[in-house]
Amino acid sequence: MTYRRGVALVLLAGSLWSLMGLGLRQIEAASVWQILFWRSVGMVPVLLAVIWWTSSGKPLAAIRSVGVAGTLGGLSLVLAFAGAIYAIQTTTIANAVFLFSASPFVAAVLGWILLGERVRPWTWAAIALAVFGMYLMVREGLETGALAGNIAALLSAVGFGAFSVALRWGKVGDTLPVALLGGVFSILAAGLVLALRGEPVAASGWDIGVSALIGAVILALGMVVYTAASKAVPAAELTLLSLIEVLLGPLWVWLLMGETASAATFVGGGVLLAAVALNAVMGARAQWPVERKLGGLQSGPDL
Repeated sequence: MTYRRGVALVLLAGSLWSLMGLGLRQIEAASVWQILFWRSVGMVPVLLAVIWWTSSGKPLAAIRSVGVAGTLGGLSLVLAFAGAIYAIQTTTIANAVFLFSASPFVAAVLGWILLGERVRPWTWAAIALAVFGMYLMVREGLETGALAGNIAALLSAVGFGAFSVALRWGKVGDTLPVALLGGVFSILAAGLVLALRGEPVAASGWDIGVSALIGAVILALGMVVYTAASKAVPAAELTLLSLIEVLLGPLWVWLLMGETASAATFVGGGVLLAAVALNAVMGARAQWPVERKLGGLQSGPDL
């Protein structure tokens, strides 16, 4: 795959994921756990089919190869998925997607604490800037009643950060089997929570259809495309290019549903995005000498 095609695929993946909030806004009455259940039901068959195709008809071997680290990563995705759904249902799309973008910094801190990975000085500076941006947004939640949604968005970022650290710990190269495990674990967790709460798994036909479509197309297809792109685009550039999700997410709900966010959301979100961009740009600059020396692209986690 060429670098140019990889860039196009990253932009496509980010564009698909940016539709998540708009899709969840179409849900009429389903609860967070019902949505998580049926969205995962839609996602799992798509990922399983792709894994079967790429593993020459041996999906179980591909899934087993991720080991304990992949299993932990899949469990982390349950928190990431559930938190994201709750956040989008209880706060503005802008608030949610801006806070989701903090996951690289969560991964950096967790990697430092759990794996002893060195965090570069510019990343610490970017983390401090990101924390300030998140403070501006979460503080506003106290005034608007959206604090629970903001906290859920941050917990989702923690889940995605833990997912990244688990993959690095186990040196898991293929993320699709881990995402598949995340979908399976989400089905089990959502079913268990619904049973304990005495709620039915079934929702309306409309809500089931929308949730499954989100899982199959927006989430699973976006993940497949992004994974393919990661083979041709360095990690730091992946971070920058995928920010199109954060930029487009609030735009869709504003254009199609008239949903707007406050000035504090955009100021805090802008600070957070600047921190993400700073970290990615500095990471890319650090990679350039290595790439020139080795004569090719080097992809992998960049802190």
